Amino acid sequence: MNTLLTQTHNGIRDDLALISNWITPGARVLDLGCGDGNLLAHLQRTKDITGYGLEIDADNVIACIEAGVNVLQLDLDAGLDQFEDNSFDFVVMSSALQEVQRPDELIDEMVRIGHDSIVTFPNFGHWRPRMSLGLRGLMPVSRALPNRWYDTPNIHLCTVRDFEGLCESKQVDIVRRHVVNHAHRSNIGMRTFPNLLGEIALYQLRRHTGI
Repeated sequence: MNTLLTQTHNGIRDDLALISNWITPGARVLDLGCGDGNLLAHLQRTKDITGYGLEIDADNVIACIEAGVNVLQLDLDAGLDQFEDNSFDFVVMSSALQEVQRPDELIDEMVRIGHDSIVTFPNFGHWRPRMSLGLRGLMPVSRALPNRWYDTPNIHLCTVRDFEGLCESKQVDIVRRHVVNHAHRSNIGMRTFPNLLGEIALYQLRRHTGI
């Protein structure tokens, strides 16, 4: 999993702290690409949640077990067929959407198995990547996108507008959106022009019911 930032807030990374604020106490949570299980461990301590993490890296799986987090060693690109519809209250995927082979199919699966889904990703529409490409002709490297083009795990970078277009085409409802900078702070400019000024986007999604 690509970590956007290493700053911590009360023992948890700032990006995960933002996600934690959206999780209701006692919820059933599935964390896709859960890394070392920091988010789930935090939610277990502070919100009495139950759930699982999915992680492919063996070292991270061991870290999850040591942290008391239920974890399954699975590749997200293999799909989530083993989970039934509405198995969880929240399905979370932090900073991994751009790393999977078919993010569109994974969004389908997330809203199928979870009542709500929370997704975060770096916004390629931010003005810094635009300027790097437009003025320098180079793939951008920034605090939100720290890897170079030849060693990046990111294979499907997108913008805020791209992602919202995908949700619209799939009839996935956007319950709320929050865009922040590399330090996970927001301001009125980002809220007004999220695709231009937001470096990192957070979305809460829900399958459209037609009601």
